[in-house]
Amino acid sequence: MSLPDPIDALEQRLGYRFRNRSLLVQALTHVSCAAEGTGGLETNQRLEFLGDAVLELVLSEQLFAALPTAREGELSRRRAALTKGAVLAQLARDLRIGETLHVSPAEAAAGGRTRDAALEDALEALIGAIYCDADWATVRGVVRAWYGDLGPRLTGLDTPQENPKGQLQERVHPEHGTQALRYEVAGTTGPDHDRRYEVVVRLAGTEIGRGSGPSKKSAEEEAARDALQRPTLSVLLGPAQFKRNA
Repeated sequence: MSLPDPIDALEQRLGYRFRNRSLLVQALTHVSCAAEGTGGLETNQRLEFLGDAVLELVLSEQLFAALPTAREGELSRRRAALTKGAVLAQLARDLRIGETLHVSPAEAAAGGRTRDAALEDALEALIGAIYCDADWATVRGVVRAWYGDLGPRLTGLDTPQENPKGQLQERVHPEHGTQALRYEVAGTTGPDHDRRYEVVVRLAGTEIGRGSGPSKKSAEEEAARDALQRPTLSVLLGPAQFKRNA
C-alpha cells in the first residue's frame, strides 16, 4: 500500500488542482533555498508579490459588496484586519501548508516551516500561483472558500489595538483620502532563516513612521504603530500641508 502524495493532499486542502505543477513548487519554495545553490528552484518571492495584490482585490470586492454603506476608510480598515500577518499565518496553518514547504536545512533546523513569516509568504505565493495557473474567477472562489464567512473573522480583528494600519488609515482618510499612505521596505537584515524587514510609512511622501519585523506585514504594522505615536502625524493632520490625493 503506497503512502498518499503530500502534494495531492495539499491540493485537496487548497480546493484547487494545478495544471502547471511547477507553479505550485515555486510557491512552496522558501527564499532560504536560494542560498543552497542547487536544484535551480525559483523561490516564491515573485509569486508572493502578485498574490498579495490579488488577495487585496478579492477581499476589496467582497467587502465592497457586503458593506454597501461603508465609507472608504472603514473598508480599508476591515481589509487590513483580514490581511494581517497573524491572520494569513493562521490560514496557512489551517491548510497545513508548512508540511510541504521547501526550506533550506538551516531554515528547517530553526523551525522555518512553522514560522509566521514563511507561512504568510507561502500563502500569498499560492494565491499568485493559482491566479497564474487559472483565472480571476477561480482564484476569487478559492480564496473566498479559505476565508469563509467574513463576519466571524472580522470580530475582534479590527480593534485599534489589533489593527494599527487600519487605525492610521482612518486618521488619514478624511483629509488625504485612501491613496496617500505608502509602505516601503527600507532594508532587510539577518540570514534567510532569521530575516528582518525595516519598513517606512509615508504620508503624501513624508515619512511618518518606521518599524521592523520578521515579515513585511509585521514591519508595516510596527511602522503604523510608530506613526500613531509620533507628533509628526498630528502636525500633518492639522492645517493641511498636502492636498488630498497629492
